[in-house]
Amino acid sequence: MSLKSLITETIVVDSMFDIESELLSIKESIIEQVITEGINDPGILKCVFMAGGPGSGKSFTAMDIFGIDKKLTSSFSSFGLKQVNSDSAFESLLKKNGVDAKELANIEKNDKELWDKITSNDASSMRSQAKSITKKQKTLYEAGRLGLIIDGTGHDYGKISKNKKHAEGLGYDTYMIFVNTSIEVALERNANRDRVLPEELVKKSWKDVQQNLGKFQNLFGGNFRIVDNTVYKPISQPIQKAVNRFIKKPIYNRLGRQWMVVARWMKKNGGMK
Repeated sequence: MSLKSLITETIVVDSMFDIESELLSIKESIIEQVITEGINDPGILKCVFMAGGPGSGKSFTAMDIFGIDKKLTSSFSSFGLKQVNSDSAFESLLKKNGVDAKELANIEKNDKELWDKITSNDASSMRSQAKSITKKQKTLYEAGRLGLIIDGTGHDYGKISKNKKHAEGLGYDTYMIFVNTSIEVALERNANRDRVLPEELVKKSWKDVQQNLGKFQNLFGGNFRIVDNTVYKPISQPIQKAVNRFIKKPIYNRLGRQWMVVARWMKKNGGMK
């Protein structure tokens, strides 16, 4: 079975439902296959962080830049990067439990008990379950150092900084695409999308993300680009070319280069002994 087929069968297709036992039973041989096949993947050891508040259009931007399906029916980009985004798992869990995603704002106002079951920090909440599923997906991708697109709002600077350090500790080169829009446009898009969040939550998240913009620029240095998405339009050529260069250029991270040497040796010599 090919690497892509393996991950699709084990993770992408089943991850919305009952995959806990599947993931817990992953054998060393599967991890080995991920490593030895993954060294030939485009975008290997490249990790791109997407940041932008609700309604900024990150999915639209990811689709345009990386070839990600806008409806997120596949997590594989045309660059070979794998998208890590808990929203798709969350929305599937909402549907499975009979919750209309468009009613989230009303549920937050009128049904506190259900809102807690959806969003609380308790391990049994739908949001926590979605995060758990996504974390296991990410762990499998990281085992083979496959290219990653980490999709989040960016409202928590500390979390992004920690995840960047973690990725670089595994050997990844890192990059950020900051998707920006006005608060008015963010609120309008939120009201019209499939999963409608409470207005105050959108405002707070947008404000937090804006306050982190300068911090992210300093954190990522030259590996940082801003996409103005106030009006949906094709990605500008300079931004597309900059992202293409990052993905295609040789791995800079010393740990990543060392990992590639070992992975190539494993592939040449038949894997782990």
